Amino acid sequence: MAVEINESNFEAEVLQADIPVLVDFWASWCGPCRSIAPILDQLSEEYRGKAKICKVNVDMNQSLARQYQVMSIPNLVFFKNGKKVDQVVGFTAKTELAKKLDALL
Repeated sequence: MAVEINESNFEAEVLQADIPVLVDFWASWCGPCRSIAPILDQLSEEYRGKAKICKVNVDMNQSLARQYQVMSIPNLVFFKNGKKVDQVVGFTAKTELAKKLDALL
């Protein structure tokens, strides 16, 4: 299951993580966000211990959304060593997300 992240724990969970992190910027009213959620949960299980999958609700964490220039959702941002290294906007196939995660390992 993807970890819920907010403004108070983003730095500890994402920027200070010792493994790559995929952050899903989403909202409950977003259809594509709901469609990609099960894929992210599967990836969370498959990459357990190798990469972390996190979710940030943009409605409740607007400053994080602004900081990472999230204009459309779902917006998947990949972090490694505390730095943003990749980004995908919109529904994306599991195989494509897995390729991006594998490239960061």
